[in-house]
Amino acid sequence: MASVLSPNPNDPRVIRTRQLILDSFLAQLHNSDFDTITISDITKHATINRATFYAHFPDKYALLEAIFSDSFLQFVVNKVDNHINLTEEMIYELVMALCEYHDSSMTCIKKYDSVSAIMEENIKTQLEKFILKLITQEHADADPNTLTTAATMISWAIYGVAYQWKKNNQQQSSSALAESVVPIVMGGLHILHSTQKG
Repeated sequence: MASVLSPNPNDPRVIRTRQLILDSFLAQLHNSDFDTITISDITKHATINRATFYAHFPDKYALLEAIFSDSFLQFVVNKVDNHINLTEEMIYELVMALCEYHDSSMTCIKKYDSVSAIMEENIKTQLEKFILKLITQEHADADPNTLTTAATMISWAIYGVAYQWKKNNQQQSSSALAESVVPIVMGGLHILHSTQKG
């Protein structure tokens, strides 16, 4: 009996099929609530069978997380990854990128609230890892637990202000929001200089 193998992620056919599934799901999210979308809806729209879907994703939650991860990379990490340290400019760019991300997500997803909790967890986790990598490079001698705590606080704060900005109908410009966040975050980062290991 032949074993079921995962598709080769470098195979152009696999890449096209995965993108077809993602596009189909995004089209469904644009028109329907996440909770009402079925695997059958996705496969029918993508013109693939269920076995092909399951070869790529175990369920629609994994598919949703893949969409959030891909869009997070597109909207956030790719826009700021050229910086080495967590600078004022990078914090500003992160807030701007997250505002753009929330704006785009609300436009693309019909019932944003039905996926916002899943999205929040996914994005905060990715943002935390990204920030931890940056501050660890800059503060290599700081206590690792302190760095992890700082990365959690910074990522959740940046995500939270961008989310509230969108939820409150953008009462100020995204650039004004970013400018107000930078000194607060930078003030906390200065504390890391005094938390050297030893």
